[in-house]
Amino acid sequence: MHLAKKREEWFILFLILTVAVFFRFYQLGSLPPGLWPDEAVNGVDALKALDATDFSAEDGPTFGWRIFYPANNGREGLFINMQAISIWLFGATPFALRVVSAIIGTLTVFGLYLLAKQLFNRRVASVSAFFLAISFWHVNFSRIGFQAIMLPFIMVFAFYFLWRGLRNGRLGEFFMAGVLGGLGFYTYFSYRIVPLIAILLFINYWYYLKKDFSHKKYEYARNQLLRGFTIMALTVIITTLPIGLYFLGHIEDFLKHEGRPISVFAQEQPLKELATSVVNTLAMFNFVGDHNQRHNIPGSPQLVLPIGLLFAVGFLRELAHWLSRKHGHFSPIHTFMFSWFLIMLIPGFLSTEAPHALRTIGVIPIVMIFAAQGFWWLMDNLARLHRITDPHAQFDIKTHRYEAGFLIGITIIISLAALGFLEFSRYFQNWATNMDNKNAIVGGVFNHKLTPTKNGTFTIFKK
Repeated sequence: MHLAKKREEWFILFLILTVAVFFRFYQLGSLPPGLWPDEAVNGVDALKALDATDFSAEDGPTFGWRIFYPANNGREGLFINMQAISIWLFGATPFALRVVSAIIGTLTVFGLYLLAKQLFNRRVASVSAFFLAISFWHVNFSRIGFQAIMLPFIMVFAFYFLWRGLRNGRLGEFFMAGVLGGLGFYTYFSYRIVPLIAILLFINYWYYLKKDFSHKKYEYARNQLLRGFTIMALTVIITTLPIGLYFLGHIEDFLKHEGRPISVFAQEQPLKELATSVVNTLAMFNFVGDHNQRHNIPGSPQLVLPIGLLFAVGFLRELAHWLSRKHGHFSPIHTFMFSWFLIMLIPGFLSTEAPHALRTIGVIPIVMIFAAQGFWWLMDNLARLHRITDPHAQFDIKTHRYEAGFLIGITIIISLAALGFLEFSRYFQNWATNMDNKNAIVGGVFNHKLTPTKNGTFTIFKK
């Protein structure tokens, strides 16, 4: 039975990842058409990095890859360096720039499955991962060559290893969490506030140990916790040392994002702007989303209506559970979830351009977990309703269980398939056929080549 359940789990995960791959790779070479301006800048920097790289130099190999690329308001270098490798493999095409995002986006679906299973169970993990696989919000950024797609990827895997470490006490898990957590600083500027989530989790977890464990067990668990977080913190520090030293010598690059005029604190009435931004950001899930056609179907909610409603239900139910403090303390899992949700909305709160789907991209995974909780609440209530109304429930338990399992199973399959088709039509039909998108992309359609000029710069030539 155990082997059968394992096979079932892997089969379901395989189906989810197949859907994720399809949504991210289908027509990737031609959709979106051309390149967005920021993608083109990434491509130019990637080509420059390749041009300055020489493995056969007499004095030893030289590398043009950088930790940080200062142009275009400054961008952390890991993603662009990965794009450079992709260009080396596939040539200077939009596909080469975007396939990195597609791969990272697909792996994020897998990572969310692992994390949600670690936090809850297979049921929540499967639906969370499926919702992420089809999510317009995540699919869109998985098909654009922006480094922000690295943020949810790093977060789901880093926190997966952190929770494994908290569960089993193995220092290797904390080490992996530290390596991934450190790499996050090379991805996207919003990652700089992610450590706050780990700090709040550490505080709550310590309090949980103190409340729920006997004195002897508490001392042992506390020491394990301290050792684990110390290993993780040291690993993060060592991993981030190169970019930390870079910023120490280039403080202006570190402050580029913070000093931009779109910050609410750069306005004449910062508190009013902040309040407006907070309201707009919180409303983006179910009411009015990002107006930028690069990020969204302009103005439409970030979540398609059914998933948005499930998110609201799941959020409120988990909030009630968290605030109930059943054992005299806040649940560490729920503290983690709500910390993630609120902290990763801060970049949106602080921007006058709210709601902003790109700056709040880090919140997507936890939103999908909330939505999955809402989905299973609905399914459980349907099963309960069937039990009340089914005449077999009292006299023929075996028949009742078979019928209930069949009906709920069919309901789950049909509802998830319908959501998949709905999200497919939103991206590949509604958004893809919108002429405003084509006009907003640099030059319409390109000949798919980034070509070096004699003076060492790179230009994009139209047809």
